[in-house]
Amino acid sequence: MYQDKTLVCRDCGKEFVFTAGEQEFYAEKGFQNEPSRCRECRIAKKTQRGGPRVMYDAVCAQCGAPTKVPFEPKDDRPVYCSECYANMQRR
Repeated sequence: MYQDKTLVCRDCGKEFVFTAGEQEFYAEKGFQNEPSRCRECRIAKKTQRGGPRVMYDAVCAQCGAPTKVPFEPKDDRPVYCSECYANMQRR
């Protein structure tokens, strides 16, 4: 079905392989376009965009466990740890 393809990075011009497995993953996710950058250039571009994600300390409103979240918690909205949040989504 899928076969490895050799593509050329638009940033550095280096050839890279878009594997059959990666193509299948792209299809499952509904991605329309092939990657245009090699792995190294994708990582560099991601780092350039803003660096590592800032995480904030919080306390889970359901179980009271300390947790970290990628947004600044506000007093008017509850914050949940990942386990409690996942349990709420399953209901």
